[in-house]
Amino acid sequence: MTRPRLIIAPGKEKAILRRHPWIFSGAVKCIDGTPNEGDIVDVVASDGKWMAAGHYQEDSIICKVLSFDTRDIDETFFRARVHSAVAYRERLGFFCMQDTNVFRIVHAEGDYLPGLVCDWYNGVLVMQAHSVGMHRLFPMLLPIFQNELKPFGIKAIFDKSSATVPGGCNDGYIWGITPDEWEICEHSNRMFINFYEGQKTGFFIDQRENRALVQQLANGHRVLNCFGYTGGFSLAALRGGAEYVETVDISRKAIELCNRNVDLNFGADDRHHGTVADVLQYLQHKDTFDFIILDPPAFAKNHRSLQHGLKGYRSINQRALESLPVGGMLMTFSCSQAVSKDDFRTMIFTSAALSGRRVRVVRELPHAMDHPVSIYHPEGEYLKGLMLQVE
Repeated sequence: MTRPRLIIAPGKEKAILRRHPWIFSGAVKCIDGTPNEGDIVDVVASDGKWMAAGHYQEDSIICKVLSFDTRDIDETFFRARVHSAVAYRERLGFFCMQDTNVFRIVHAEGDYLPGLVCDWYNGVLVMQAHSVGMHRLFPMLLPIFQNELKPFGIKAIFDKSSATVPGGCNDGYIWGITPDEWEICEHSNRMFINFYEGQKTGFFIDQRENRALVQQLANGHRVLNCFGYTGGFSLAALRGGAEYVETVDISRKAIELCNRNVDLNFGADDRHHGTVADVLQYLQHKDTFDFIILDPPAFAKNHRSLQHGLKGYRSINQRALESLPVGGMLMTFSCSQAVSKDDFRTMIFTSAALSGRRVRVVRELPHAMDHPVSIYHPEGEYLKGLMLQVE
């Protein structure tokens, strides 16, 4: 059957020739056929030459490209892509780590499967579709993942796409065991995960290596973990020998789970306190910490909200820098894809200047290496982070 075609306007082929996996609606001259949301379409140049194939979307990103090399987008195609993604994690040793059993298995464009994120939680695979087309493929992908992950002891597969697929769907287990709650381990820190209620796929896996750095540096310090969610950074600081750790989040449920995670690892430990509060208001009254972590949600969801989001980032970073003592450290992040590295650095520069403090960059803090980024898709490097020292 002939697939619908997106005819690219003359002069708009450059991004496709550079193998960028997003095709914007402004580059399309016309559509040959009547594709539905999620259908696979061919992308052709104005002279009729085939260029790519991908999932059609009724959005400004009109197509997420699956392949620039073949028209055959079938089960064999997806089996090869999934196998490559799993083999990459196996090559890096993720399946045989002694103290960690949670990591990413498919990172969308970084694994040449745009619209699909899959995370491994101690034997439970959580699949999250970010496009209708990818979600429609779940019945086909399910046995592929079962087969690929059987040697590593897969126990269940959970669909966590209700908040990310246009039109919505229901979250829930689609294969295997069905626990309400699951336990994972990261750098010897045990944590409870609730797949139904948790953010993203259940946990912020991308910060694993940055949490390890906190564990390395926290000894003897007073640590403030802002937007602390269920306490990943807090557990790392406590494990690293922090004198005191405070976790602040506006969500009472998050703080309750954070406190449970602390108890799971350290029992009744008076070195930790969980606080339900607005972070900016909290920062205006607290100045007793010499190590602050700012890992806020995405303040800028898209480019339309970029300036407003940058203002929010600037406010919390300025207040944190003002409150730190001489020699104090700040770990600060943005997970907004709309915020570029340059935007982030400029925001930090402005925050530092407004604070009136001398500030130096200790190191950059990217997401972990199970989140590979395609060289053709720099937008995939969504997590920006810096470690700063105040003088």
